[in-house]
Amino acid sequence: MAAGGCFCGNIRIEYNGKSVMAGICHCQDCRKLTGSIFSYSFAINSADLKVTGTPKGVPKTADSGNAIKNYFCPDCGTPLFGRRVKGDEPDGDTIILRAGIFDNPELLNTQKPGAELYTENRLDWLAPIEGAAQITGMMELP
Repeated sequence: MAAGGCFCGNIRIEYNGKSVMAGICHCQDCRKLTGSIFSYSFAINSADLKVTGTPKGVPKTADSGNAIKNYFCPDCGTPLFGRRVKGDEPDGDTIILRAGIFDNPELLNTQKPGAELYTENRLDWLAPIEGAAQITGMMELP
């Protein structure tokens, strides 16, 4: 089981199972979401996720055109996960879990990104990840 949480500790996340995909995204939304030049996330099945605490959901239309909701700690602002929505309801079984929230860095070493998304937005001085699929937009998730 993988465990992590937000900066202040008020939200805890656990997931058991394997990620469907680990990936890096260079889209504008992910840059804004993380305050960095890309995001590193795991796509997981929602049934494998346990959340303790009450994250705040912020709805948005993503760069992909999908209606999404990103979840943050309402106290410290740590980005935790996101998912597609239809109205207020989940749309699909996949959750995009922010990899940086995990307590054990070894998990990050064992989950090398399988894809880079929105590669046309990757900064020129940042090299592609060897072996990762290079995708110019969003890939379809289950």
